Amino acid sequence: MAASAYASALGRLKPEFTSFLSKETYVQLTGAKDPNEVAKILDGTPYGPDVQAARAAYQGVALVEIAINRTFVRRNRHAYEATPFAGRGVVGAYLTRWDLQNVELILAAKAQGRSVTETEDHLVSSREIPAGLYAGVLTLDDFRQLLAQPTLEATATALVRYGYGGIVLPLIEAFQRTHDIFPILHALDREYYRRVLEASRFFQGDEWVVRQFLASEIDVRNALLLLKGKAADLPMDEVLSRWFDGGTVLAAQVPDLYGVRGVPELAERLAARFPSIAEGTAEFQSAQSLTAYESALSRDRAVTELRRLRTYPLSLSVVFTYLLLAELEREDVRRIAFAKLYGISADRLTPLLVSPRV
Repeated sequence: MAASAYASALGRLKPEFTSFLSKETYVQLTGAKDPNEVAKILDGTPYGPDVQAARAAYQGVALVEIAINRTFVRRNRHAYEATPFAGRGVVGAYLTRWDLQNVELILAAKAQGRSVTETEDHLVSSREIPAGLYAGVLTLDDFRQLLAQPTLEATATALVRYGYGGIVLPLIEAFQRTHDIFPILHALDREYYRRVLEASRFFQGDEWVVRQFLASEIDVRNALLLLKGKAADLPMDEVLSRWFDGGTVLAAQVPDLYGVRGVPELAERLAARFPSIAEGTAEFQSAQSLTAYESALSRDRAVTELRRLRTYPLSLSVVFTYLLLAELEREDVRRIAFAKLYGISADRLTPLLVSPRV
């Protein structure tokens, strides 16, 4: 596509890059004593208006999460609207991930018997606007109708009109026997990647950058799958049944990667693809937690992808750079808020953050 079309996108998005939190703000946030202090610090940032609007009804972690979700949705909308027409198909397909996250949240809530009000508060939405509205097919009223269904089975039936029922309904019988929601969520995720990778085929010069961007995300998910499987001592066949296609690490490589004694040895094998992954070993050995591995994987991906995307500013890369930075910041602020809820120290929390180190 002509570079001039993306010059407009660059012009619209470039001023917004300065709105992302500074490293100094992250120092303040990690030093906060509790989630309410996190919200107070966010008052002086682009999150401020949403913090103030939500403060009348919420406090603590719920206040932070709702405020950052609302800001995040507006950023998604801004990126989508800045995208030239020819690129909106793939950006739209990419943004349906947030509709899908909301659908999965609702299905999990139904499986666990959680209330409608408790679940709605955590939908990725901005007041009356869900995150995927500008690219997806579900409105907030649609999500409320799904929440109002009496059972998971009824919710799955209602999903037919939105294109997800055909994925979920064949798995309902197995859920009724096992009460295991994971196969349903996994099938939805697989279908998401299939659709967005298919959408990324139809470009005029940008497709390879976008497809590499998506492949690297799949690689991170598969690496975490391997680590979780090894930590839980799952057989290799079960891990392979949960594998996502479309990444650069192929399922054929799993026997060699997985055939080690434990998680630290597996991390060593994965270091060729993710150089910083060994940073998570100390946390795993002391607390049996994979959180530091997850942060290292996300950070390695972010560093690589941002370097690649910034090399092609007059292309769809500028949109995905903005979207990636918005996602990383959302996850980091959520991580900080929950860390403060559980009393995790700044020294332990800081290495787990991604945005200040990319």
